[in-house]
Amino acid sequence: MTLVAGIDIGGTKTAVGLVDDNGTLQHRHTVPTPASDGPAAVVAAAVRAVRDLGAPVAAVGVGSAGVVDPESGRIVSATDALPGWAGTELRRDMERALGVPVAVDNDVHAHALGEAWLGAAAGHRHVLLVAVGTGIGGSLLTDGRVHHGARYVAGHAGHVPVPSAVGVPCTCGGKGHAEAVGSGPALLAAYAKSLPAPVSSLAEVSARAAGGEDTARRVLARGARALGEALGGIVNMTDPELVLVGGGVSNCGPEWWEPLREAFAAELLPPLKDVELRPGSLGGDAAVLGAARLALEVLR
Repeated sequence: MTLVAGIDIGGTKTAVGLVDDNGTLQHRHTVPTPASDGPAAVVAAAVRAVRDLGAPVAAVGVGSAGVVDPESGRIVSATDALPGWAGTELRRDMERALGVPVAVDNDVHAHALGEAWLGAAAGHRHVLLVAVGTGIGGSLLTDGRVHHGARYVAGHAGHVPVPSAVGVPCTCGGKGHAEAVGSGPALLAAYAKSLPAPVSSLAEVSARAAGGEDTARRVLARGARALGEALGGIVNMTDPELVLVGGGVSNCGPEWWEPLREAFAAELLPPLKDVELRPGSLGGDAAVLGAARLALEVLR
């Protein structure tokens, strides 16, 4: 039995799993990502987390926030969630520290690979996965391979312009993008603006929507429609068999899913009306398992 480590590096936490070649997650733990301490500290935390798995691994796979060159394992660009992360030679640094082969890709691509290997996309050749959380990221798989694009930027589903977001400033500096109204922070901000009331999390907004509060329902529906419009347009261009939606926002219940599906269906070309939109099945383990899959491929 071959054991590998799968790592999911995010702006606030780093998840690490010990995975065998059948995809069994034998152990998993999470550590804080010391983002404010700089790239070297982030890499060191990931290395320690691998060593703390308690078993030797043959290879390591990493899904990292940011735009990643998977050939070199270098971080091409990144947001302020990981200050100074752009330019980090992640594969090189981790291989030097751990002494085993390392494969690196973007965290949403790893998420998609996990679902395609062991989750809701298993058995499908053409899959679009979108993760909706702090941002909105995507990944397009064909025959189990990620479409990275010429500059490794492919997958930014949240930066598709949509009618529901016209004029709204986006975190990227543009306006009118789906992420500007559909991400978790955007939903929380819209709720606070519409009904100034104490709220600590999107889960609370979702609970209020489930309880019938009109403001919470309207905020969730607006964000969901923006995402649905974007996904419908992407599907018209890429023609996947299946669309999976994951990330924290996808836990918002029918008050979010119903307007999402309605807006999505309204955008589809007639030959694409049967494309299914559904949640992923692996939850928070998806990116760890997808990263482990990358590690296993390095050994082949």
